Amino acid sequence: MKVDDDAVNAVLNRLRRAQGQLAGVIAMIEAGRDCKDVATQLAAVSKALDRAGFKIVASGMRQCMTDVGENQAPMTEEEPERLFLALALA
Repeated sequence: MKVDDDAVNAVLNRLRRAQGQLAGVIAMIEAGRDCKDVATQLAAVSKALDRAGFKIVASGMRQCMTDVGENQAPMTEEEPERLFLALALA
């Protein structure tokens, strides 16, 4: 999938933020921090990952539907919808 540079940068920033938040969650668990604090940070990690996934799908949807490689059929209209729903319902 080809995604424009601005979208790639936005996704990478979100993934790096999530990576830092996840490292923080691990440190919190290792330090025996309060359940509420850990759950709050886990929710933040999950939201950052969801946003990155949505950005990738939204930015690449047109390319996914039109750009095809060898022995690869273009995506149907239903396939991008399933991708969105897989992220939304995960």
